[in-house]
Amino acid sequence: MRVLLVDAFPMVRAALTGLIEQHFAGSQVQGVDSVAAARAALEQGVPRLVLLDLRMDGGFELLQQIHREHLLLPVVVISGSDDTEEALQALGAGAMGYVPERSDLNTLVQALHLVLAGGTYVPPLKPRVDDTPAAASAAAPLPDWAELPLTPRQKHVLHLLTQGLSNKLIARELGVSVETVKDHVAAVFKALGASSRTQAVLIATQKRS
Repeated sequence: MRVLLVDAFPMVRAALTGLIEQHFAGSQVQGVDSVAAARAALEQGVPRLVLLDLRMDGGFELLQQIHREHLLLPVVVISGSDDTEEALQALGAGAMGYVPERSDLNTLVQALHLVLAGGTYVPPLKPRVDDTPAAASAAAPLPDWAELPLTPRQKHVLHLLTQGLSNKLIARELGVSVETVKDHVAAVFKALGASSRTQAVLIATQKRS
């Protein structure tokens, strides 16, 4: 498994390289220290996974480019904050995982396993805060899961979505067809007012925390 690691700091690259090689047998990590070097590496061949420090100069633009040109290539954002807006931007731009810098190494390893299995990793995030009282009073609170017009099975699907499971893995977990899972996911989206898996996971995660 080839992994492209994009981080400006040599010590961070060394630590993450060792971690990946330890937990993912046969992995080959290519560490680069700039967005330009990352683009050059991608031209030489598409890796299995990209780890990206979003705070690098041009990091967000690189994330957007990867999503645009290599739609199925999973990108995990590392060294991010636990700011909800930043996470929303990263996931909305195509990242399949978002790991804040406060996370421990075990969390990072679990996130990588999850993303490589086709899931999405979203950590617990801080509630979104608006500085204007008028906007805060106008914001409608999210409903409790108990108040959502979902069947018990659909709530189970929602729970599995927050765990990052793909439709295929959810179907295996529930013992139903993938098409049935798609119907349940569509119902969950409608109840949450979400337009994507990522948005549904973020809404559910924020409400549960």
